[in-house]
Amino acid sequence: MKALVFAMAVVAGLAAAPAMAADLKVGDPAPDFTLQATDGKTYKLSDFKGKQAVVLAWFPKAFTQGCTIECKSLAEHGDLIRKYDVTYFMASVDPLDGAQGNKAFAETHKADFPLLSDPTKDTAKAYGVLTERGFANRWTFYIGKDGRIQAIDKDVAQRLATSAEDMASKLGELKTPVKMAKK
Repeated sequence: MKALVFAMAVVAGLAAAPAMAADLKVGDPAPDFTLQATDGKTYKLSDFKGKQAVVLAWFPKAFTQGCTIECKSLAEHGDLIRKYDVTYFMASVDPLDGAQGNKAFAETHKADFPLLSDPTKDTAKAYGVLTERGFANRWTFYIGKDGRIQAIDKDVAQRLATSAEDMASKLGELKTPVKMAKK
């Protein structure tokens, strides 16, 4: 009997975990991550807490049409985002290396910001962006300096060509501090 109760508790716990991840909402603590990036660094969300806001823009697959348009927008108009005291990333479940990896994708489209790779898909699951097909939904998370989610944009696919402008506009709406001018 004890074994049956234990087994039921384990199954109930496993069933509840994915639902919690998929239900992230504004005000929730953003799930921490440690991911490798195209700039050769490894980024940990908790390193930004108390220091700087973070934008995490999930995308489905490197070298696909929509992802290319979004990446080009952020590369060509990143100056609009960099006016704010924020670090921004694109992230996918693609591998970092290889012909179809995020490094090659970033180099091809001259991305001057880091793209994060989550090949284990653990971070994508924690953010609730992983689809049944194994790709990430194209959702953007705005994470405040306090480590909490300030906004979740699930409608990015409708505005790929203006991704940078939209991100900058949202940062303004969220009253993200503007970087101080260097003297």
